[in-house]
Amino acid sequence: EVQLQASGGGLVQAGGSLRLSCAVSGITFDDYAMSWIRQVPGKEREVVSCTSKSDGSTYYADSVKGRFTISSDSNTENEVFLQMNSPKPEDTAVYLCNALFGVNLYWGQGTLVTVSS
Repeated sequence: EVQLQASGGGLVQAGGSLRLSCAVSGITFDDYAMSWIRQVPGKEREVVSCTSKSDGSTYYADSVKGRFTISSDSNTENEVFLQMNSPKPEDTAVYLCNALFGVNLYWGQGTLVTVSS
């Protein structure tokens, strides 16, 4: 069974830093694309960042470009991180991760990030 476990959320001051982690189990990482998506009640989900193992490409939403960095564990490759630098109050959201293996999309549960001003 494929499972994604997101963690690392919490309360952070604006201008600080926080690192989210998404650990994947139950599948071998031959190729994948993983994404961080955030959800604010009453608003549409926003794709924050994505990474593809096949070509190493990354994507960042304009709202986080230059502040957030997506990366993977180079040793195990079963964990993907989202380094959040200089977060802003508007980054407050539940952050979810998903992983696309072939045509199968898997979701982890969310982790709440609250950025105080």
